[in-house]
Amino acid sequence: MNPTSKITSSHLSRLAIVYLRQSTMAQVRENPESTLRQYGLASTAAELGWPSEQIVVIDADLGVSGRFGSERDGFREIVSRICLGEVGAVFGLEVSRFGRSNADLTRLMELARLTDTVLVDADGVYDLGNVNDRILLGLKGQMSEVELHFLMGRLHGAKLAAAHRGELRGPLSVGFVYDDEGFVVKDPDQQVAGAVADLFAEFARTGSALGVMKAFADAGRQFPQRAWGGVWAGKLKWGRLTHARVLQALKNPAYAGAYTFGRSSDVRRVQPDGTVRSSRRKRAREDWTVTIQDHHEGYICWQEYLDIEAKLAANNTRKGARPVREGTALCQGIIMCGACGGRIGTRYDRADSKVTYSCQIKDAQRTQKCRTVAATTVDDAVSDLFLATITPEQIAAAIAVADEVTDRHASTHRAAELAVDRARYEADRAERSFVNVEPENRLVARTLETRWEAKLAELVEAEAALATAKAAKPPLPERGALQALAADLPQLWDSPTTSHRDRKRLLRTQIADVTLLPETDREQVRIGVRWHTGATDEITVARRGPGRTPVAVVNMVRELGATLTSRQLAEQLNAAGLVTGKGKSFTATNVAQVRDAYKIWAPRTLAIADGEISVRHAAELLGIPADAVYNWLRLGQVPARQGPSGRWCIPWDNHTQQIYRDKVANSFRLKPTQQPHAGEAV
Repeated sequence: MNPTSKITSSHLSRLAIVYLRQSTMAQVRENPESTLRQYGLASTAAELGWPSEQIVVIDADLGVSGRFGSERDGFREIVSRICLGEVGAVFGLEVSRFGRSNADLTRLMELARLTDTVLVDADGVYDLGNVNDRILLGLKGQMSEVELHFLMGRLHGAKLAAAHRGELRGPLSVGFVYDDEGFVVKDPDQQVAGAVADLFAEFARTGSALGVMKAFADAGRQFPQRAWGGVWAGKLKWGRLTHARVLQALKNPAYAGAYTFGRSSDVRRVQPDGTVRSSRRKRAREDWTVTIQDHHEGYICWQEYLDIEAKLAANNTRKGARPVREGTALCQGIIMCGACGGRIGTRYDRADSKVTYSCQIKDAQRTQKCRTVAATTVDDAVSDLFLATITPEQIAAAIAVADEVTDRHASTHRAAELAVDRARYEADRAERSFVNVEPENRLVARTLETRWEAKLAELVEAEAALATAKAAKPPLPERGALQALAADLPQLWDSPTTSHRDRKRLLRTQIADVTLLPETDREQVRIGVRWHTGATDEITVARRGPGRTPVAVVNMVRELGATLTSRQLAEQLNAAGLVTGKGKSFTATNVAQVRDAYKIWAPRTLAIADGEISVRHAAELLGIPADAVYNWLRLGQVPARQGPSGRWCIPWDNHTQQIYRDKVANSFRLKPTQQPHAGEAV
């Protein structure tokens, strides 16, 4: 049978679609002949009788894998047009390769049969209404899928065998290159290798990926990145070091000298609309397919890589970790409640002058033995125990850390010096190019002169960066001075140059956790300390401030609180020579805080006169929170008077009402819930 006899006038009256597909952009770039052949199918459609205006070329899937049809815009467009009855024929180099999934081809065949659409490739014309054509095309599709399965199996087996030998080559991480014999070695470019080494050195110093990023940013340093794919393949670019790049480097086992394969796997999910989505999921280290330690020279050892992995996990607050913070609380993150087993949180007041440890368990699960204690009570006891326990061997380890800091300073300066050397080389090279050009060739000379000036500007910037790096790192003390200072560890601990973060990190090297143990005496605090060695200690100290109200003050407030106002009580307490827990004289505000803490109620007196309203009533009339009115009163921005008991009374006349309404109207934060009326009565 002549294949053209299958094409009828009904087919010619509809569209002819030419479908183009190649699996990757690399195939599109490196195999242009296949692309040209597919575009040439448009002329085949014209030879079979379709007018040029009815020939539609769909090339949206060039560079898109045919594994799932739902992920290909071009394939979806063909299916939708076939369903609408707009298509008379679909052209392709090989119809059985329209998709790598036989399910997609079967679906296309069924829709083509229902809408009387023919499929055309180099082997002929397929009328899906003809059972023989349908069997033939279905068989070719199944054979194509099986062929692909065996090919992929053999290719993957070869890759796996090479990976087990550590010989499967792939894109290397920045800082590594292949030598002439194909072995992985450190990048001979000292600036690149120095930047990678400094990244790990900064992490050892700061203990966090964010700290590394900030250190590079503060020093004005850039980090190398090697491009893969496209015209920039294999070329090195320098740019700003981001948090994601730091994590990528810290989690990469190649920097520990290890060869790995199979660190991630494909995961497919079927969406509610029937589409299939693929994603890459990282595997746990014990599930990696291949791990060969000491495969090549690394920037860190394998144990350091494991330590970094543990440190990053300890910094992950999303998984419940409690890393070191900048606050003054020494035991932050490692203190637990011994009554309920929950965690103890740290609370700072606005001025950061009072820090407390408080059990964070929910009120429904909170026990009567859960405590809220001043942070200094626990911190002083724990730090005294820590300093008394440190051994001479641990002091020697601290001296070794100081030596590492000295080396780190030198490496930081070295990286900036290498950048200057590179910039000077580029400037000299541009100068030689400019000098060697013929003077008559003015266009070339002008271009080379501009390039030379740009390289000279880069040299000036590199020299300025070197000066900044040296100025940012203050000179370190001599080793003898450090040994004398380390011998007196308490002096080093209390030194103003020692940051709160450094104290916490030093404490955590020895102490695993601290527990507030239940104590029947509310004036005592019992503290349990567990060391990393498994040993435990228990300390009992007196509960103290800052800010703890003396017992004599509480007794006097209990005795006179029911009959005297807070202002009157403050006068009585000051006359008796009593002071607050911070050693200050009493005010009405201090007394009110004592009443609130110990549930001592003030006498209720009617302080509101005729024509006045309370703060809460005014807030309701204005449709705003009462806290906003209290803030205005504290700042003296609105008229009001304060009664003997300290209660605010607002004269609610027309003038005062207008003042309050203007305050609400001029505030961009306040959103009144109701509009007050001009003549609203009290």
